[in-house]
Parts: sequence; structure tokens; C-alpha cells
Amino acid sequence: MNDESSEDFGIERTQAIEKGVDPAVRPRRKNIFAHAADLANAFTLAGLFCAVLGIYFAIQSIFSAAVIALLWATFFDWFDGPIARRTKGRTAELRALGGQLDSLVDIVSSGVGPAILLLSVGAFNPWFIPGAFALVASGVLRLSYFNVFGLEDESTYLGLPIDHNVLIVALVFLLEGQIERTAFAVVLYTAIVMIAALGVMPFRMHKVGGGWYYVFVVFVVSLTAVYGWRLWADML
Repeated sequence: MNDESSEDFGIERTQAIEKGVDPAVRPRRKNIFAHAADLANAFTLAGLFCAVLGIYFAIQSIFSAAVIALLWATFFDWFDGPIARRTKGRTAELRALGGQLDSLVDIVSSGVGPAILLLSVGAFNPWFIPGAFALVASGVLRLSYFNVFGLEDESTYLGLPIDHNVLIVALVFLLEGQIERTAFAVVLYTAIVMIAALGVMPFRMHKVGGGWYYVFVVFVVSLTAVYGWRLWADML
């Protein structure tokens, strides 16, 4: 979730860090991998690992496991921002790097992951490619916009935040196995296209926070239990 604050990253903001600094006296930076030791960045990377697992299970058509993995990818995404804000001593450069890392991981977990789920449900039929592309393209566009312009005000997003994609898809997947496969594929395709459209529509959505984090945790744990039970039942 891109809530390390809009002031913390973006191309112009990142460049501003270097403005007026003489390259000859600029401090030597850490190696790239060293930034993974930052707790917030470690959370973001844990979300990336879950996203890759979700994509793997989606390709294998193990949909319950895929949804669980993507839900936990979103979980880590929601909490990397609060951890970043509460971590003392983070430099401006580290905050900027964390923001860019968060955006890149969001594309994988909330864009590519659900898109692969759609393709897999559609047996990788070419007709499902436009829907998958629409979701990923919508995510790329809205995150590019956010990285440059940030929030509309202190607490308002423009369009549906990308991290909501998985939450909606997870709810839609409750229908999987309850209705005929072709019908479910149509429902999921429709939902994916609607999510893609909402991601770039010019409506304003209030940024969630506070008690909503507890609601989110209950949501993820509850759906993990539901899909875990389904996964166990399928293995019997």
C-alpha cells in the first residue's frame, strides 16, 4: 500500500534529494542488497515472495493456495507503510527507495498476480489476454500517477487503490466451485475488467487507516481459513 506518504518518493522527490550535492563529496552508498535489512523493505519483499507463490499456484490451477498467497502479499503491503513511518532514523533516500520498491511489488502482487489467476481460470485462452492486460495496465498507470502526484489531499486517493484488487478478487473466488466453470470464468473476467476501470476512473476514495487495519487483518485471516479448508478438502 503506497502510504509511506506521497512526500517520500517519486521521480522529482528522489532527484530533489541529490540537488545541490557535489558528487565528489557525496557519501558512499550502501550496496543494493543492504537496503533489504530495513524492516519496512523486508516486509515489502516478503509480500513479493507471497506474490510469486500466488502466481506459481495460479499457473498450477491450485486456486485456493493462489488466493491465500496473494492475500498475504496484500497483508505485507498494508503494513510496510506503518512500519516505515514508525522506524526511526530512516533517511530521505531510504524512504524514497522504499516507496519505489513498494510500487514495483504492488504491480506484481495486485496486478500480475490477479491477471495470471484470470488467465489460468480461462485455461490460458487468448480471449482472456485483454482482461489480464487491462488489469496490469490500469495498475501501471495509477501507480505512475501516484508516484508523481501523490494523494489528492491528505487522505484521498484518485481511483481505486491497487491493493484493493486482491481483496475483491478473493471475494469473487468464493464462487469458484459453487457455479459452473464457464460461468465463473465470465464472472471473474467481468470483475477484473471492472476493477481495472475503477483503478483509473476520476473518483475520489478515502484512504483507509486506523481501525480499518484491524478489519483488514480479520478479513485476511478469515479468508485464509476458508480457502485453507477448501485446499484441505481438495486434497482428501
